Amino acid sequence: MKERDKNPPDLTNEEEIRSLPEKEFRIMIVNMIQNLGNRIDKMQETFNKDLEELKMKQTTMKNTISEMKNTLHGINSRITEAEERISDLEDKTVEITTAEQDKEKRMKRTEDSLRDLRDNIKRTNIQIIGVPEEEEKKKGAEKIFEEIIVENFPNMGKEIVNQVQEAQRVPYRINPRRNTPRHILIKLSKF
Repeated sequence: MKERDKNPPDLTNEEEIRSLPEKEFRIMIVNMIQNLGNRIDKMQETFNKDLEELKMKQTTMKNTISEMKNTLHGINSRITEAEERISDLEDKTVEITTAEQDKEKRMKRTEDSLRDLRDNIKRTNIQIIGVPEEEEKKKGAEKIFEEIIVENFPNMGKEIVNQVQEAQRVPYRINPRRNTPRHILIKLSKF
């Protein structure tokens, strides 16, 4: 009986359980309850360990998520800062472009004014009107002048050749604001 109490028979059959005397049945039930309690305790310990591990993992995950949030916040602030810098640079580029355009316009106006002044200041002795540009390009302004002088003043033609100082068609560029024909201006040196 004592051996039976220590190691209860492995009874799985209902008929065998019914055939047991009441004392053995009670012992068997008590042992089953104790085994069940031991199993529950072991399961409780395992559950507690698993729960602690989960809590540790959860804490680690929270820390990781917090670090990721901080990193993302830093990246977002850097992106915002970069966008502001880009916007400032774009504004400066527009300002510089506008300033350069204004400067080019002023330079062009100054060049036009300077050309007009140069054209007005030049003192020419003779103006030749009505010579086509194609003929001037072929012969040159000095040669055309010499031909005109020889044709109109046969005795003077040979002396003048050395006296032409400058001959040009003016103005160099056509100025749409000024109505000036494109004459050939000839500057003669003093006799």
